Amino acid sequence: MLRQLAVGMLFVSAALVCVMWLTQSLRFVEMIVSKGLSVLGFLKLTSLLMPGFLVIIMPISLFAVVLFTYNKLNADRELVVMRAVGLSHWALARPALILATASTIMGFALSLWIIPRTMAAFHEMQWNIRNDISGVLLQEGVFNRFGDGVMIYVRSRSPDGELLGLLVHDRRNPEKPITLMAERGALVYTSTGPRVLMVNGNRQQLDRNSGKLSLLYFDSYTVDFATATGSNQPRARDAREMPLSELLHASEAQLGPSEYRKAKVELHQRFSSPFYNLGFAFIALASLVPASFNRRGQAGRILTAVALMVGAQALALGTSNLSTANLAFTPTMYISALLPSCAGAWMLAGKTFRFRRRSVALPTPA
Repeated sequence: MLRQLAVGMLFVSAALVCVMWLTQSLRFVEMIVSKGLSVLGFLKLTSLLMPGFLVIIMPISLFAVVLFTYNKLNADRELVVMRAVGLSHWALARPALILATASTIMGFALSLWIIPRTMAAFHEMQWNIRNDISGVLLQEGVFNRFGDGVMIYVRSRSPDGELLGLLVHDRRNPEKPITLMAERGALVYTSTGPRVLMVNGNRQQLDRNSGKLSLLYFDSYTVDFATATGSNQPRARDAREMPLSELLHASEAQLGPSEYRKAKVELHQRFSSPFYNLGFAFIALASLVPASFNRRGQAGRILTAVALMVGAQALALGTSNLSTANLAFTPTMYISALLPSCAGAWMLAGKTFRFRRRSVALPTPA
């Protein structure tokens, strides 16, 4: 049973990861079209998102595999036979619980160590692609836009990296737009940022007040792109890429009220979210293991288990948003994460939730 559950979870997780990768990678196709990102760079960028997908997918795939496997065992009357030889509910649930425990340990490894590193690498790579005007972004034969104010056109590029047929339109000062044309040029990197050196060209500027065109011919001219691309500004870091030690020692004075709450919620979410592997497995087990054989199937119990799983996922999202608004509600994140496991263990132990009814004495007939 453990081998069957593990193989099933592996295939379901791989299928769901591929689906999520296809849907999420569509957001970055624009980098291939407009930024000239290579296919290998695109695959590297999107693969850094996989650990973040996996920590969400694992509890759901585990729930689906446990639900399917135990329903099949029940339909084939194998659970009836195993109960007849004296196996308890806990003995029947042991393979699924072993797999759920291993998934929980893997979830902690992903949440606490792997995901922060991959998210930091992803944001760093994305920042470099969008803000670096290296040869990846400076395409031939198209108008390359940098920031909100500069556009550059390069007719061709020589084998030694020289730019031929340059046209630059600079609107960083809306009152004084400038257009520059040059026969050739080169990309130069300095301590203050990237620059384009233009050789043998002209500089055109239109005076909006007088309507006169000012034309200046030059032998060499330098255009600064640092302020246009924003590459000289530090990258804003997300709470998901902060290491565990930084989240533990985060202060409100350093991050600000809003970012401080996000950092603390991210910290508690890393410790609470892996428990949903156990919780979702307990929901599936509590729905099918205590159930007796029914020729009509267990459709009602399966639908109830799915509804409970969806409800637990919605409760997790709600407690996370509530804690972001007010850190006093952070204990609810652990309550929502541990509640399915506690309720499922209660049901497997043979307990049921009963409500007492008050008996009413009926008058005796005369």
